[in-house]
Amino acid sequence: MFPAVSLVLLCALAVVANPITVNNSPISIPIVKRLNLTGESTIAALDRARVRSMRSGTFARPTGAKAAASVFNFPVINEVFGYIATVGVGTPPTDYSLIIDTGSSNTWVGASQAFQETNSSVDTGQTVSVFYGSGFFLGEQFTDTVTIGSLVIPNQGIGVAIISEGFSGADGILGIGPVDLTEETLFPNDTTTVPTVTDNAFSQGLISAHEVGISFEPTSTTDPFTNGELTFGGIDSRKFTGPITFVPITTTSPASEFVGINQSITYGTAGASILNSTAGVIDTGTTLLLIATDAMDRYVDAVGASSEPDEATGLFTIPAENFANLESLFFNIGGTSFEFTPNAQIWPRVFNTLLGGNNDTIYLVTGDIGSDTGSGLDFINGMVWLQRFYFVYDTGSSQAGFATTYFTDTTTN
Repeated sequence: MFPAVSLVLLCALAVVANPITVNNSPISIPIVKRLNLTGESTIAALDRARVRSMRSGTFARPTGAKAAASVFNFPVINEVFGYIATVGVGTPPTDYSLIIDTGSSNTWVGASQAFQETNSSVDTGQTVSVFYGSGFFLGEQFTDTVTIGSLVIPNQGIGVAIISEGFSGADGILGIGPVDLTEETLFPNDTTTVPTVTDNAFSQGLISAHEVGISFEPTSTTDPFTNGELTFGGIDSRKFTGPITFVPITTTSPASEFVGINQSITYGTAGASILNSTAGVIDTGTTLLLIATDAMDRYVDAVGASSEPDEATGLFTIPAENFANLESLFFNIGGTSFEFTPNAQIWPRVFNTLLGGNNDTIYLVTGDIGSDTGSGLDFINGMVWLQRFYFVYDTGSSQAGFATTYFTDTTTN
C-alpha cells in the first residue's frame, strides 16, 4: 500500500534575523493567479478539505557553476484564485505550470502535461504519493535539473505523476514548505525526506540565505497577468514597506508541522475580540482566510453578515448597508498589528460570476474552518490575506516574517 501525503503563525517574541535584501533583482520569472474550480466543489469546500487533511495527518504523513551569495527573484503570474509558476525540468528544460505551495514540500509534474525525460532525468526506482485533501497524485520519483529563471538546481527530487486528481489547469506542485512534510511520501524508503528546491539551492551554494520571500498583489481583473514574485535566497525591499516582523514557527501541533505561527484577531476601533491568540498556518495553497467556527460566529455577528454561507458559492455574504459600515480586522503577530481593511475583506465583485455567485452580491473572503478553537490549527491565512502583506519563510532559522506592502490598503472594488 502506497503512502499518501501533502499539497496544498508566539505572540510577543519577535526573532531578529539577518535576511538578505536585494534591490536589483538578477532573475525574474512569472507567477500567475488562476481560478481552478471543477465539478460541484466551491472554494470554501476545497479549502476545508485541505484543512481536514492537515489536521488528520493524511495531508503531510499518512499511516552548473555556483553563484555564491546570490538572490534570485522569480515573478509569478496571477490567474485569479491560485498562483502558478513556470518551472523548467530537464536538460534542455521542459516548462511546466506549477502551483506554488508553502503547505506542502514535494515538487512534481505530469498532471496536465506529460513528463519529458532528458539526459539529466534519473529514475530513482521509488514510488511517490501525495494526498492534499482536495486532490492527490501517485507516480515515480526522479531526480532531475530544475530551472527557475536563471536559478538552475541539479539533482532535484521530482515526482512524475502516473495518475492525479484535482489539478485541472496545472501540471503539478512547486512545494516550498517544511522538508519534513516529504517524509512517508516515498515507497519503499518512506523515512527518507526529499529536499525542497529551496533546500537544494542553499546546500549547493546557489543562494546565500535559506529562505524565500513571497509577494502577491490583489487584482480586480479576470485576465491572467504577472503580479507576484518569489525571491529565493533573500527578500526584495521593493516589495514591502516598513520593517519585517519575524516570529518563530509555533510549537503547537499540528500547525507546527507546516508554516505555523501564533496570532490573535480583533475587529474595529473598539478592538472586539474575534480570535484569541492561537496557532494556525500561513498557506499559499489555501484561497480563503479561514478561522475557527466560534471566531467566525463572532465575526459574522460583528459585521452583520449572513449567519450561513451562500449555497451556490459556500461563502458568507454581507448586505451593502452593512458593508458601508464595515471596519478593519487587526491581526496581532509577534506584537505587531497588521490591518486587514474593509475592502480586503470582500471579493472583488468582478469575480462573482466566476465564483458561481451573483453580480451584485457582496461575498466575504473569510470562511469557517470547520471546528471551534483548540484544535491546534485554528486559522489559515491563505492567498486573500497574503495579497495584502509580504511573507518570508525563513527555513534556516525556522521562522516566518511579515510586512505591509504598497497593496495593503488597495481598493479593488
